Amino acid sequence: MISNINGPLPANADLSRVLVVDDHQQARESMADVLRQSGYRVDCCPSAMTALDVVGEKDYDCIVTDLKMPGMNGVEFIIKLEQRRYRAQIVMVTAHATVATAVEAMRHGAFDYIEKPFDADQLERLVTQAVNHGRLLAAEHDAGRSGSHFEPRTMIGSSERMQALRTAIAQIAPTLETVLITGESGTGKELVADAIHAASNRSTGPLVSLNCPVLSSHLMESELFGHERGAFTGADSPRTGRFELAGGGSMLLDEVTEIDLPLQAKLLRVLQEKTFERVGSSQTIKADVRVLATTNRDLRIEVEEGRFREDLYYRLAVVPIHVPPLRQRREDIPELIDYFLGRCAKRLGREPGSLEPSAQDLMVNYHWPGNVRELENIVTRASVLVAGAPFMADQLRRWLIAEPGTGSEDREDPTASLPVGLSLQEMERKLIESTLEHYDGHRAKTAEALGIGVRTLSGKLRQYGYAPREKKFAKAG
Repeated sequence: MISNINGPLPANADLSRVLVVDDHQQARESMADVLRQSGYRVDCCPSAMTALDVVGEKDYDCIVTDLKMPGMNGVEFIIKLEQRRYRAQIVMVTAHATVATAVEAMRHGAFDYIEKPFDADQLERLVTQAVNHGRLLAAEHDAGRSGSHFEPRTMIGSSERMQALRTAIAQIAPTLETVLITGESGTGKELVADAIHAASNRSTGPLVSLNCPVLSSHLMESELFGHERGAFTGADSPRTGRFELAGGGSMLLDEVTEIDLPLQAKLLRVLQEKTFERVGSSQTIKADVRVLATTNRDLRIEVEEGRFREDLYYRLAVVPIHVPPLRQRREDIPELIDYFLGRCAKRLGREPGSLEPSAQDLMVNYHWPGNVRELENIVTRASVLVAGAPFMADQLRRWLIAEPGTGSEDREDPTASLPVGLSLQEMERKLIESTLEHYDGHRAKTAEALGIGVRTLSGKLRQYGYAPREKKFAKAG
């Protein structure tokens, strides 16, 4: 067992695998050399697209990725890994990102970021922390599945909204009706599905889930319904689908809007007739399954825009249940913080951390775009990286996307900092530069946001003699 998250790796450190992703060969090889000398097995990729293929074939303990890369940048890469639920810890390397960009990466699962230029000791230390943190999480996950001393994940909160949610679950669970669970990303929709299944008459049966964004339509059909040998190229043996595996229990379709329209028709049949066939078979199989589905989108809009079948929507939304965003139940935040601090303390084998009052106020007043998942990530990161003294507000603020606001859902307004009294020409220049900084120098996105062409934008930037401003991240502590 790892006793010190910041300390050296155990004797089998050379078993830890690290993937370095950077389009600059010299930087890529330099980081790889440092990590190999530290005892890691290191692979390298010149792009995020290549890395996505590699992680489909190998498991890594840590991925070190650059932010600025052609084709797919580091944040987009991390979002893809999040969708796949890839368990490696991720370290973002950046020289140009704003704080918002770096924290956006962490909101989607990155462990932390490191800013260029950095020395070998900084890189080695952060990767060691990330690897050890990943091992602790894996140990907790395995212990939870085996019924060990780690607590299972549960819904936390005593607010009126959480009480109403629990009441709704208690009413819905005993029925056999299909349930559509809606809510923003990170609110805990899977936990609601777990609670519904656990309180149902099918609790002794399995709860089988399918993460819909991960699979192509072809693979998803096979995953859902199974296939016979020879049904398609590569089908060398028969496969049992998720609906068969969930027999007598429940089936969770996570982010159901990602299912393509042709496959939606087959899913509709399962819900209507309770039967299906494996791919490549004409034998009808009975589906003794209760279906639970989640989505972070408004399905009515998806239906109106032709991306989701209306008849399937009505079949899924027999009993809808909405999970509120964290900003609508701020009174639960202190309770959630204590809960996550306790879980981290068990994983780390130390006493639970604590927050200074100013840090607690910061957390309560922040708008939490990533909801409970983001809060858990922040608390976990602080527990790992800021051991000992109570956490200060300045230590936590560097990981937040913006200064604590009023809870508004509106995006940051690039014009908000423009002073009154500027000439129209100066205001135009500041607006363009501010918007370009907001989109991290991405000219196409900036032009689209401003409603002008990329060539027009480039011409104005040449006229201004514009050069991107370097921004230094605030230091913790």
